[in-house]
Amino acid sequence: MVDLSTIFKAYDVRGVHPDQLDEDAARRIGAAFARFAAAPSIVLGRDMRVSSEPLSAAFSEGVRSQGVDVGDVGLVSTDALYFASGRYDAPGAMFTASHNPARYNGIKFCLAGAAPVGQGTGLEEIRRLADEDLGPAGAGPGSVRRLDVLSEFVEHVLSFVDADKLRPLTVCVDAGNGMGGAIVPPIFDRLPFKLVPLYFELDGTFPNHPADPIQVENLRALL
Repeated sequence: MVDLSTIFKAYDVRGVHPDQLDEDAARRIGAAFARFAAAPSIVLGRDMRVSSEPLSAAFSEGVRSQGVDVGDVGLVSTDALYFASGRYDAPGAMFTASHNPARYNGIKFCLAGAAPVGQGTGLEEIRRLADEDLGPAGAGPGSVRRLDVLSEFVEHVLSFVDADKLRPLTVCVDAGNGMGGAIVPPIFDRLPFKLVPLYFELDGTFPNHPADPIQVENLRALL
C-alpha cells in the first residue's frame, strides 16, 4: 500500500505511477472524495497520460462504492472539467500531472461550481478519509454515465470573444501531444485564424518534447 503522505501536496495529489500513486490509492481517494463532497454525483475527467485511464477507472470505482454516481466526461483539459463542474453543479476530479514527465500522474479536485479544493479547503480531510480505506456505504453502488461536454465548452470559450472583431492571423500552436490537441481545433475552427498545429496527436508518452513550457528547449519547435 502506497504512502499517501508523499502524494498529497498543497493544491492537488501528484506522484509517480505506480510507485507513489497506484490504482488502489486512486480507489481509496475516490471513496474519500465522495464521502467528503457529500454530493449525489461527481464529474470525472482525465488527460491522455498512459496511466490516466486505469487510475480514473479505479477512482470511479471508489466513488461509486459510496453510493455516489459518476459523470464521466472522458478525455478533457482541466479547464473543461471545471466547466463541467459548473455546468452540472457537481464536484469534480481531474486526472492529470500538468507539466510533469510522463511517469507522473495526479488528481485535481473541486466542489460544485468549480470551487477549488486544496490545503485548508478540504484536501487534508480527503487524505484522512483515504487513509481509513473506507468500506462500501449507501444503499448500493452508484452508477456511471458518459457525459460529452466538449461542444458546450467550446461555446462557453467563444462566448468571451466577438469573432467578427478579430483580424485574420496565422497562429502556430504547439500542443506537445497534450490535451490542447483535442481542445484547440474546434475553437479555432470558429475563429478567423489559420492554425498551424504542432504535435496535436494525443500521446501521453510525450514523444516530441516534455510537457513543461517553462523550459525554453521545449519551445524550440515554435521558433
